[in-house]
Amino acid sequence: MVQDDTEREFPFQRRGNPLNPPLEYAHLRAEQPLAKVTLWDGSTAWIATRWDDVRAILGSPHFSVDPFRPGYPSISPARAVQARSRQAFINMDDPDHARFRRMLTKDFMQKRMSDLRPMVRKLVDELIDGMVEHGPPVDFVKHFSQPLPSMVISALLGVPYEDHATLGTWSNTRNDHTASPEVVQQAVRRMEAHLGQIIAQKEADPGDGSDMLSRLVIEQILPGNVTREEVVRIASLLYSAGHGTTSSQIGLGTLSLLMNPDQRAELEADPSLLSSAVEEMLRFHTIAHFNSARVATGNVMIGGQQILAGEGVYPLIFAANRDPAVFPNPDSFDIHRNPQEHVAFAYGIHQCLGQPLARLELHTVFGMLFKRLPELKLAVPVEALTFNSTSQVYRLETLPVTW
Repeated sequence: MVQDDTEREFPFQRRGNPLNPPLEYAHLRAEQPLAKVTLWDGSTAWIATRWDDVRAILGSPHFSVDPFRPGYPSISPARAVQARSRQAFINMDDPDHARFRRMLTKDFMQKRMSDLRPMVRKLVDELIDGMVEHGPPVDFVKHFSQPLPSMVISALLGVPYEDHATLGTWSNTRNDHTASPEVVQQAVRRMEAHLGQIIAQKEADPGDGSDMLSRLVIEQILPGNVTREEVVRIASLLYSAGHGTTSSQIGLGTLSLLMNPDQRAELEADPSLLSSAVEEMLRFHTIAHFNSARVATGNVMIGGQQILAGEGVYPLIFAANRDPAVFPNPDSFDIHRNPQEHVAFAYGIHQCLGQPLARLELHTVFGMLFKRLPELKLAVPVEALTFNSTSQVYRLETLPVTW
């Protein structure tokens, strides 16, 4: 029996296998794929759990990502503040969204990724060298999956890597759904003030524009196309997105291969499986598990259900990526499947701008890690691992490994 809407509080909690979504997703997908839920403030919103409906919502021009629109949903007081504090293109509708996104596209094109590839390979090698020098056991999160994306996004943006610990702390705080709104706002102010100082220095001396922020200074700030504050918000968004998400995906992807040694052996024996393995990691984990809030701008039919103007909606990408109608046996990790239709990077005009960079890092890591450390294995039982579900990005807190 389907639960009464007023009793269905969202977000749901994961129970049992921490790598699987909440059980309610499958139940609702089978019985009520578009369902009403109650949020922390007593408001209600729709959640979509079917792949078809999730893509329809994410691809529709009749849903807005603007958190200042009445009816825009949030899963906690902290998240409400987080969404309104960003004011970057990720929370803008077209045409403003398209205008800012066009400014950044060249930094994520294939040529730029090709230019970055040698650096990423070098960083991976150096971090593995550091693990070997440290000796087992090692916390893979601390020594590898966390620093690598921080190094890469720092180089791409032109932010000193020495700032990564401070920026990472602020970034984690602003994305913590359980933090107080005041603490979130303080983290936002400090992070943006710090990045503002870096950008001001680049305005005084932008150099040759070889990093993203210097290029934006030369091409956008100095000609008066955008303000420094707008570039600060872009930098803050890209730094947070560029280090936290990929760090989580590297850690969870490594865990999946360690938990599936037969598939790991197949991947080592057949490098042509690398691409499908990376896409399966993205589908299976869908780390940005609540990153899809929308509000309807008009009455619209989705999957036979009318959603009214002003109603909030969560097209749940995690639920879509576990839809058995699209992905047979979806709760199994399988590097042989063809998961190209996953929506881990969302869908439509707001799909993740940085996905080429994420794929570059993931392909590099999983093309090298087990060659360098063929005896890599967990140093603790899987049951002893701790997962963080309070952030916008689902992640491992630690991953002790040995070899």
